[in-house]
Amino acid sequence: MGYLMNNNFEDIVFNRHSVKEFDENEKIDREEMIQILEEATLAPSSVNLQTWRFVVVESDEAKDKLRPLIRFNVRQNDTSSAMILIFGDMKCYEKTEEIYNKAVEKGYMTEDVKKQMMDLVLPAYKNFSQSKMNDVVKIDSSLMAMQLMLVARAHGYDTNAIGGFEEDQLAQAFGLDPERYAPVIIIAIGKSNYEHHESVRLDIKDIAKFE
Repeated sequence: MGYLMNNNFEDIVFNRHSVKEFDENEKIDREEMIQILEEATLAPSSVNLQTWRFVVVESDEAKDKLRPLIRFNVRQNDTSSAMILIFGDMKCYEKTEEIYNKAVEKGYMTEDVKKQMMDLVLPAYKNFSQSKMNDVVKIDSSLMAMQLMLVARAHGYDTNAIGGFEEDQLAQAFGLDPERYAPVIIIAIGKSNYEHHESVRLDIKDIAKFE
């Protein structure tokens, strides 16, 4: 955890803002970026299948490739340290045995529980409709994306969650199978060079029901 700069929960969560422009001279080194992703992927996922996959766009060449695919989010692309493309793996179940074997090796799961989980999870996931699987990978990946933004703040960086991009072109542009990898969200990350504005929230009385 050597890169953590901020352990103040209140500051990390309540002072997070969407940043549209970053300091172009601030670059996150590869080792720290890997650490940020490792900490983000401690987020929960359904039956621990960890459906998220990343493309970290940090080179000028890759940013040039991304630029025409992100509509009105060019500032973030051109100034951020990186644009983290998050995809959901529609065949995430292919990693089931690998994940559960590691859990057994570490003593987190018995061999009997592993077998029960394999017998339960694999048939269910293989039989999900495309629509159902799409929902699963997007929910899981979105939980992780929120954790990624909070982890970034703990490391001293700012982020912007981007949903405006060409969904039908993103995977193929970066060499991924578009039938398998569903684009979920893009997270721009770097050091803020932006005067954020405050935003309002709906009143809980209007959006929550207690029974």
